[in-house]
Amino acid sequence: MGEYSRFIDWDKMDSSIQDQDSKELTSTEFQELKQLARQGYWAKNHSLRAKVYHKLISNIPCRTVTPDANVYRDIVVKIVGKRSSSTLPLPEFVDDSLVPTYCLNAEGVGAVRKIISCIASQFPDISFCPALPSVVALLLHYSRDEAECFEKVCRMLACNDPSKRFIDQTFLAFESSCMTFGDLVNKYCQAAHKLMVAVSEDVLEVYSDWQRWLFGELPMTYIGRVFDVFLVEGYKVLYRVALALLKFFHKVRAGQTMESDNVQQDIRAFVRDIAKSVSPEKLLEKAFAIRLFSRKEIHLLQMANEKALQQKGITVKQKSTSSPKRQNVHLAVHAENFKSEIVDVKKMRDIWSWIPERFALCQPLLVYTTLEHGCSLSRFFSHCEGHEPTLLLIKTTAQEVCGAYLSTDWNERKRGGGKLSFFGTGECFVFRLVPEVERYDWVVIKHPELAMSGLEQGAGAPQAADPPPSSAGAPSDPSGRLSPFLSARHFNLPSKAASMFMAGDRECIIIGGGDGQAFYIDADLNHGRTSHCNTFNNQPLCSESFQIAVLEVWGFIDTMSG
Repeated sequence: MGEYSRFIDWDKMDSSIQDQDSKELTSTEFQELKQLARQGYWAKNHSLRAKVYHKLISNIPCRTVTPDANVYRDIVVKIVGKRSSSTLPLPEFVDDSLVPTYCLNAEGVGAVRKIISCIASQFPDISFCPALPSVVALLLHYSRDEAECFEKVCRMLACNDPSKRFIDQTFLAFESSCMTFGDLVNKYCQAAHKLMVAVSEDVLEVYSDWQRWLFGELPMTYIGRVFDVFLVEGYKVLYRVALALLKFFHKVRAGQTMESDNVQQDIRAFVRDIAKSVSPEKLLEKAFAIRLFSRKEIHLLQMANEKALQQKGITVKQKSTSSPKRQNVHLAVHAENFKSEIVDVKKMRDIWSWIPERFALCQPLLVYTTLEHGCSLSRFFSHCEGHEPTLLLIKTTAQEVCGAYLSTDWNERKRGGGKLSFFGTGECFVFRLVPEVERYDWVVIKHPELAMSGLEQGAGAPQAADPPPSSAGAPSDPSGRLSPFLSARHFNLPSKAASMFMAGDRECIIIGGGDGQAFYIDADLNHGRTSHCNTFNNQPLCSESFQIAVLEVWGFIDTMSG
């Protein structure tokens, strides 16, 4: 057998994978490597894949002092001693994770624990890293010996390029990645998200499994293909593949009865047995067919979620099960403290499942209602200013209920001077609760060029109120445009990151910008109109001309700080 076969049980390996050395990889260009990785160029040649992994990992920029193979040889005897490698305890930071054997033989299975123990001794700053056992086990298939595998993993852990990210090493990073994954599911897998909310008491608990689907449950043939692309393209590949897994799960299980206690187990079982329904090629094809933001934009979303967790003191894993990581989504709106004239607790919880994860940590706070504060537009603004984000709810005299999630403080309207100007970010959305529950994402998020459509195209828009250039949405080159996914205020993003979504002055409130308004509310907050518009999939939220019975604005109050 070849030099990379020491730890492999070939009876377990895919029979189509050959241990041969006939191919060479000479390309160093990123675009070509990306194409070859996605095509599985080295997937069927064991020796070639081992050499490619060695080359890619050797090029990872690392700290000046990074443990290498010689360090492993120096410390392994001291760390392991005379203990059997099969009984070596795993460090706490792997969080009782699965130690997948994949296609390893008995020697390989023991070597994984030895390598993890040595890594723990060299990286005392790692506090939470549940993906580590899977990464070690996988790379051991493509290493000549334990020391070489140790060096490869250490280089991934010690990467010091701020633009690259490989393995979460703290609970804060891991938990914020779970929240980020939840945000992406909410945006790009709405049908699956709706199912998760319906059958799970805590959707974040389901989504916190997303790395385990990849690093633990996914069979060797599949994780190998994912890892090929991951080493070339980075962390965003993991999000893509996990979203694809959830999409396939929903497609297979839609219409079937599921119980909340078994959702996580059902998904894990589906991923373990994915070969019954999806090939590795189809999985990657689905993953890269999902329209996602750039690595930079995902990084911004991760930063936002980390910031929210830090502000609430959630930075380490709670050892006691009586202290959950966060309040679950269905309990985020407390029935005893919630009172609305428009929606009940259940409907508010439905809305809560749509909002960005970092704000789902908060409680709703009623800041304005026409029943208590009257129908003055100036009073509306005075009560709402200072709150970011807010939730607008409208109940019409025809008993229709609709609303909008507004990411930006209404105080931003003053930046246009006396002129009606649009502002907001791509996290904004509108929804309808009665007669049926439906959320409408803003098409501009997925097609930034639509943001260039002027206000004059919007049905019912005031003709003399063109937004200023700073609110124009996208520059001429959409590919270089920052996504409007996050709040510009939090990250000091340039004005081009803002989006035309919400506007208000002494005459009206408009929700929904770009190529049409979702609805337009007059100055006395009594009447409004809505239109069919491309921005929201050509859907009206309620009657085209409606009379308002009640209008409420809800802010978000942090009840978890400290």
